[in-house]
Amino acid sequence: MTVSESVAAVALGRAQNGINTGENTMNGIKLVAVALIIAGVLALIYGGFSYTKDTTAVKLGPIELSVKENKTVNVPMWAGVGAIVVGGLLLVLGGKKG
Repeated sequence: MTVSESVAAVALGRAQNGINTGENTMNGIKLVAVALIIAGVLALIYGGFSYTKDTTAVKLGPIELSVKENKTVNVPMWAGVGAIVVGGLLLVLGGKKG
């Protein structure tokens, strides 16, 4: 089960039950914390990601030329470390009340 499927399952469970118990909130906070930690670790390991963008270069009547551009997005090291720290804090302090 992926993180997004888990988030959807928690949200669906709350909607079906019609209640918001502390246990569901706690699970949601832990889920967000773990997702942040995983995203931070991946950001530190890979340092960014790339994607392909299709653009139309020339359109002359029925003839169309398209160009595929590779774009790269760099994720700064501080963002990865920050995500890990925030995720860790949420995991440790997220369930404590008052």
